[in-house]
Amino acid sequence: MTTTDDRAVTTPDTTLSGRDAYRDELPKDVAGGRPEAGTGTHPVAPAGERPEAPAGERRAPVAGTVPATDERRTATTATAPLPDERPVTLSGRDAYRDELTRLAASDDTIVCLEADLGGKGHPFQAAHPERFLNLGIAEGAMVDMAAGLAAGGHKPFVSTFAPFAALRAAESLKLTLGYLAAGVTVVAPYAGVSGAWFGTTHHCLEDLAILRSVPGVTIAAPYGDAEMRAVVREAARSGRPHYIRTGRNATYESLAPLGDELPLVNWEFRAGDREGREGWDAVCLVSVGEEGTRLALAARRAAPGTAHAHLVYLDHEHLTGAAAELARHHSRFVVVEEHRGQGGVAEALALLLPACEVRSVSADRSWPSQGGDHEEVMAALGLDLPAVLDALDAFARTTS
Repeated sequence: MTTTDDRAVTTPDTTLSGRDAYRDELPKDVAGGRPEAGTGTHPVAPAGERPEAPAGERRAPVAGTVPATDERRTATTATAPLPDERPVTLSGRDAYRDELTRLAASDDTIVCLEADLGGKGHPFQAAHPERFLNLGIAEGAMVDMAAGLAAGGHKPFVSTFAPFAALRAAESLKLTLGYLAAGVTVVAPYAGVSGAWFGTTHHCLEDLAILRSVPGVTIAAPYGDAEMRAVVREAARSGRPHYIRTGRNATYESLAPLGDELPLVNWEFRAGDREGREGWDAVCLVSVGEEGTRLALAARRAAPGTAHAHLVYLDHEHLTGAAAELARHHSRFVVVEEHRGQGGVAEALALLLPACEVRSVSADRSWPSQGGDHEEVMAALGLDLPAVLDALDAFARTTS
């Protein structure tokens, strides 16, 4: 027996596995599940009860109840007919609901599942109540049910907040979208920090890192009403597993595509050509998602000659093709995305474009500690227009 820092350490006679070594190393009072007196540890409540919260601490609502300040409210059946005219511009999540409702009118295999996000006016519930399922706050179970519906010949579209889809239900997504390759589409509003003052529980800056690591999943981050509708139509047509991220209530006019289908790269402005070398060394903005595109367009207004390439599809297969096209026209890129730099699109493009320079304007590694609106929370994470312009200036300084 030896002593280290006044603690007796016993060397075991045999080498233990990691988990057995962990169990052996636990102090007896912890291993027995009995906290020391005076440590401030919360007591464990009997089954079916919840311990009282300490003074000044708020408890999350019990599963099955509806948070008072959240938008996750129980849907109610409505019978009002849908208007015939198509709305001019809707937010991403409302454009999804509207487009899916219209597609379901001519395709009775489409089913809509929501995790207590239906609200009082969900258009799909109003038009097709027999194919609308509100599963409550049970995101993993919802995805599992969608897998079964897909196996039965349906086209399930499920929707819940991005943090609850990509993080809470991550295992179900891996198995349903990846391993089973089920034709399930997951639509995830509240991506990035669009939840703003709802706080970190309702933020999701990690979903692309998770979903991009699952083979076989088509990942999209549309900008504006028209792009969202096009992505939803393609998901319904293809029957492939999809993950579609969007924001909260922001409305944007989509960039005009070059054709009827969404291209791998939508060039809002192209300045270079590798073949002729003219402008090939010019910096190109690459925008991802709603807020990345908003900031890239703002930077274009501040620096009108800057090239801008917009990406909708972000999975490995689509990005591989997009990277090849980007490299034919430019060699230096500033990627703007509402995501962590780690596991984001900039990191992926840097690996796919080893001969090019790729810089990232994304959320930093801090956690928002104060409330604010969407843009204020983004700015606190280093994701704003000055950051984009600084990245462009940094490239300009290296060539001056």
